[in-house]
Amino acid sequence: MILRGLLVLLVLKALSAYVVAERETYVVHMDKTKIKALDASLGTSKRWYKAIIESLTESSAHDEVEQGPQTSSPELLYVYETVFSGFAAKLSKQQLESLRKMDGFLSATSDEMLELHTTHSPQFLGLKQGSGLWNAQNLASDIIIGVVDTGIWPEHISFRSSGMSPVPPRWKGKCQAGTKFRASNCNRKLIGARAFFKGYEAIAGTINETLDYRSPRDSDGHGTHTSSTAGGNLVKGANTLGLAKGSAAGMRYTARIAAYKACYLLGCASSDLLASIEQAVEDGVDVLSLSLGGASKPYYKDNIAIASFGAIQNGVFVSCSAGNSGPSDSTVANVAPWIMTVAASYLDRSFPTQVKLGNGQVFTGASLYSGKATKQLPLVYGETAGGGVAKFCISGSLSRRFVQGKIVICDQGINGRFQKGETVKMAGGAGKILANTDDQGDELIADPYILPATSLGALAANASKNYASFRNNATASIEFIGTAYGNPAPVMAAFSSRGPSVVEPSIIKPDITAPGVNILAAWPPNISPTQLKSDKRRVQFNIISGTSMSCPHVSGLAALLKSVHKDWSPAAIKSALMTTAYVHDSENAPISDAASVNSTSATPFAFGSGHVDPETASDPGLIYDISTDGYLNYLCSLNYNSTQIALFAGENFTCPDSADLQPGDLNYPSFAVVFKTNAQNVTAAYKRTVTNVGTPASTYVVHVTEPKGVNIIVEPEVMKFQEIGEKLSYKVSLISTGRSAVSSNFSFGSLVWISQKYSVRSPIAVTWQ
Repeated sequence: MILRGLLVLLVLKALSAYVVAERETYVVHMDKTKIKALDASLGTSKRWYKAIIESLTESSAHDEVEQGPQTSSPELLYVYETVFSGFAAKLSKQQLESLRKMDGFLSATSDEMLELHTTHSPQFLGLKQGSGLWNAQNLASDIIIGVVDTGIWPEHISFRSSGMSPVPPRWKGKCQAGTKFRASNCNRKLIGARAFFKGYEAIAGTINETLDYRSPRDSDGHGTHTSSTAGGNLVKGANTLGLAKGSAAGMRYTARIAAYKACYLLGCASSDLLASIEQAVEDGVDVLSLSLGGASKPYYKDNIAIASFGAIQNGVFVSCSAGNSGPSDSTVANVAPWIMTVAASYLDRSFPTQVKLGNGQVFTGASLYSGKATKQLPLVYGETAGGGVAKFCISGSLSRRFVQGKIVICDQGINGRFQKGETVKMAGGAGKILANTDDQGDELIADPYILPATSLGALAANASKNYASFRNNATASIEFIGTAYGNPAPVMAAFSSRGPSVVEPSIIKPDITAPGVNILAAWPPNISPTQLKSDKRRVQFNIISGTSMSCPHVSGLAALLKSVHKDWSPAAIKSALMTTAYVHDSENAPISDAASVNSTSATPFAFGSGHVDPETASDPGLIYDISTDGYLNYLCSLNYNSTQIALFAGENFTCPDSADLQPGDLNYPSFAVVFKTNAQNVTAAYKRTVTNVGTPASTYVVHVTEPKGVNIIVEPEVMKFQEIGEKLSYKVSLISTGRSAVSSNFSFGSLVWISQKYSVRSPIAVTWQ
């Protein structure tokens, strides 16, 4: 009887879970023009959406009478009115079907979890205190950077407000109180902080407040780091574990910061991200920084693309990380052309180590371990460390009797880099070598290990593993050299996601690269540098890597340009940053790729237009501007239907009748074309219009570097401007001569307009299919 009773309880519990699980969170897009016309008496669209939910509730109640209790009442989570028209709600499939029949419905997408994707950066970027973009007048203007992330640690020195002027009257935001976060935590520096978690809790359940905060306070460190990179204060004496000593500063270090927390332990719900973007635009931010993303998808299915379009319509510059899924092709995220998509590359600063093998071989690695060098110790790997999956150093895989007092080689993969070190330490190991895979090439990420440890590039790692596997009594030592400067830089990070875009190949993505490897920035005082519970160390600044780190660099630089050119559109700022980017390193060699063990040159599908150069970008000579209608015409050229266009247009918009509309005619600062492999004498012709923002009377002459397999004709070859603000157009014809001259599926070139003072460069990418 007891067993039968338990079975009944389990069945009831399963049925209950089924009923709850039947509801799912959807982001619903509605036609703004239809909403306005449907019932003006309800006033705001928020009231109208509540009325919709109430009607669905009544429908559900009626169905329960007819069919029995099968569905729960719908629940309205958010209303979106600024960046697009719609709402987020928990609905059953039946309720969603009822909603689809309503006038004004456009689309509904399931809510999804997206993932989170500097003492020396300013100097490396050419920013100097008291001059150029960092002159006193430029830094004094009020610019507000909104950061959508894991929140912020408000008490950090990077966010103190001493000496700052009052908050600008145009600011409409607020400081939201919550778990261990008071409204008084905001100040003249951190002028706003909010938390959005309704979507997250609908998917993952109520937030465990012993692990995270239901407030803007940061429990991860990611948001504090990115916020300070974009606009944190100038802080002297910054370092981590005694390394990277210097003055830390955000790119626009006098900026106001507004923190919007939408990311938690398991990720970032898209409905919360949309609510954050919506609120940030309403509050009055000038720049939005989002170091996160998901899988690429058509723009009309991409809620981040739709919301960011609404942001740029309101004059807000949007910067997003490209993703950390490199070096594989077509992994880049956040590919909408109105978003600045940022790749990651190395600074000229490193944290070198020296690994000496018992056979005399010596290799250079990287580490933030700050202790003494090891002695020459026994070296083990794989079978000699415990067999099975011991080569990955996952928990429980290492045999203490095999690794006690020895240096253990751990392959990348399966578990995190810090977890591998913890496993080695708990098994009694005396040191660790983190071995790159062939795909990771010579990538050297420096980490604050909890025991003597270093990373090694693929060639060095393979040599070390071969030595440890086939040589009895193999030994090694690790020496920690500290902080070094002057390495050839930039170098593209192997992890940085690559193009071409799977969504739309006529746009080169990413757009640009910026520092994203071994970046030092603010860190919460209650989180260890490794985020391991066993790590009791605490730091005020931490060094981490990712396109999450490069994105806020560009967000801060965009804020600097906004200070200088207050009347520039987001597209104009983006154009200036792209056309002035450089493609050679500090030794005047082409930017190389860490993913290559042979130092192969990187391509525009890794770095876009090149590495950001802020001082040059402040005076670019020419800009490629794009209006809202320009972007909408581009969407028309993709053959989007009226419903899909309405997701972006918001108001009535009709696609032009022109049959010549093509994606390549978007007034973008780069060129991309796709030819069939056997194409001969096939021509792709694109138009561009540039605006003179340099010297009034100026003459530009075109210089073209043709991609292999393509001839290029530019008409006219000379453009003469008479005044500032003057617009002139030109035509580019790309003529395929066949892929036989090309050794891969891609070839690259450039188009540069050169005057006495300026050089305005656009990359060209050709894909052969």
